[in-house]
Amino acid sequence: MKFIVSSSYLLKQLQVLGGVINNNNTLPILDNFLFDLSQTSLTVSASDLETTMSATLDVESESEGSVAIPAKLLLDTLKTFPEQPLTFIVGDNNTVEISSNHGKYALAYASGEEFPKAVVLENPSNTIIKGEILATAISKTIFAAGNDDLRPVMSGVFFQFSTESLTFVATDAHKLVKYQRNDVTASETAEFIMPKKPLNLLKGILAANDSDVSIEYNDSNARFTFDNIDLVCRLIDGKYPNYEAVIPKENPNQLTIARNQFLNSVKRVSIFSNKTTHQIRLKIAGAELNISAEDIDYSNKAEERLTCDYQGDDMQIGFNSRFLTEMLNNLNADDVSLEMSLPNRAGILTPIDGLDEGEQVTMLVMPVMLNS
Repeated sequence: MKFIVSSSYLLKQLQVLGGVINNNNTLPILDNFLFDLSQTSLTVSASDLETTMSATLDVESESEGSVAIPAKLLLDTLKTFPEQPLTFIVGDNNTVEISSNHGKYALAYASGEEFPKAVVLENPSNTIIKGEILATAISKTIFAAGNDDLRPVMSGVFFQFSTESLTFVATDAHKLVKYQRNDVTASETAEFIMPKKPLNLLKGILAANDSDVSIEYNDSNARFTFDNIDLVCRLIDGKYPNYEAVIPKENPNQLTIARNQFLNSVKRVSIFSNKTTHQIRLKIAGAELNISAEDIDYSNKAEERLTCDYQGDDMQIGFNSRFLTEMLNNLNADDVSLEMSLPNRAGILTPIDGLDEGEQVTMLVMPVMLNS
């Protein structure tokens, strides 16, 4: 088995795939990349059993075969090469020999047969979505997903496809984000929960990619295919909570304010808040928003006054400043609206501008009880 490939082209593809590999694998074979050669087409795969990602590369070759090559060793070697053709030869003495312009390097390899096979999806449904839209949907929601191992369904992003729109939801019970696209639809209704790891991988690759992504899914797995990349992952098993039930419908009190001004003020004031509760207090009356925080244990306190546009009754409401900051950071609007009903009901944060046609973002932040 022998092939010739450009060093920087190979490195670029392997760095993308390297994100799949865990630092401590239970199976030693998972520390390797699987190289599967079929003449001029080389498919390289990486897996952690839950997620398998492969990339197909063009190489110069007339042979076929498959070997598993240690990932870290190969990546560390490739990073040091300037751009040049590399020749890989799989020898009989259980080593792969890489020849560059200036030297030769031998790596021990394992048989490609030992590498776990990617799951083949049976009777999948299919939806096609632009890479950029998918990347935006992931980055707008993934930060709100939980990390609680006891509630695995909340540790992923809920994909809800229908013939009218696509909806992506994430929540950790303190905050919730619902991202909807009315300009993209699926051929049939479906819903599934995607784990964070494959989503983070996709987000990184698709950030500035306008190619179409084909999403195939059934009850247990999903597969994303675009360009030369193929990613198959196991879905999170379980039923997603009824998120619509927690979004308050009647919110007569509406605050409109410049996002940046609000964000910077919350960040500054929160420095003085209690280090365990991170509680800040919003006091709204007329066209004035008063943001304050106090850490009684250390006698630290801060207060800022901002002008805002407010319709509704005077009210005081407490929030965890970390959640509020995270949400404001994830909106790219100039102005935002915060709708509230009562101090013990969730506040709804939405962008007023900066949205594409057909795009909707709704963020929900749970209040904290104020100690008067």
